[in-house]
Amino acid sequence: MKYSYTFIALAVVAFIVGGCNNDASEKTASRPAGTKVDANDIPVNTSPGQKETFDPAKNTVQAPAGPTTVMTFAAYDHDFGTLEEGESATHIFEFTNTGTEPLILDKCKGSCGCTVPKCPREPIAPGAKGQIEVKFNSKGKKNAQTKKVTIDANTDPAQTFLTIKAFVNPAIEG
Repeated sequence: MKYSYTFIALAVVAFIVGGCNNDASEKTASRPAGTKVDANDIPVNTSPGQKETFDPAKNTVQAPAGPTTVMTFAAYDHDFGTLEEGESATHIFEFTNTGTEPLILDKCKGSCGCTVPKCPREPIAPGAKGQIEVKFNSKGKKNAQTKKVTIDANTDPAQTFLTIKAFVNPAIEG
């Protein structure tokens, strides 16, 4: 009886695996055992005759659904200089909507919990300026620190990156 359940399970798995008929399964099925998979062998959506390398993050960023615009920053990075561990510092990144459509900031996210951006929620008209406040908390951080802020908006490309830096002097324990 236990063999019949095993047989049924194997048949179901074989059906599922055999039923997946796509380029990747055909390429890997014809590859000799023990052969390493090259990133160039993994299919991606390209135009005919064009070869593109595999980029796992490419499909995680969704293109804006509506019209796109351009967001231009006065500076894309800021160095806080030297901070004492536990100190917080804030910087305002100023930008301009240099495109022809209203700018909509969908999401602003820091690379860790110590970096907190605050983005405008209302659309920014073409030609108008806006600000993104980024607060860095150095608690538990030591030495050279580099953090990123990722901004998802209706721009092309869909993500913009801001960078903050600081050197954090470790707290004196005593």
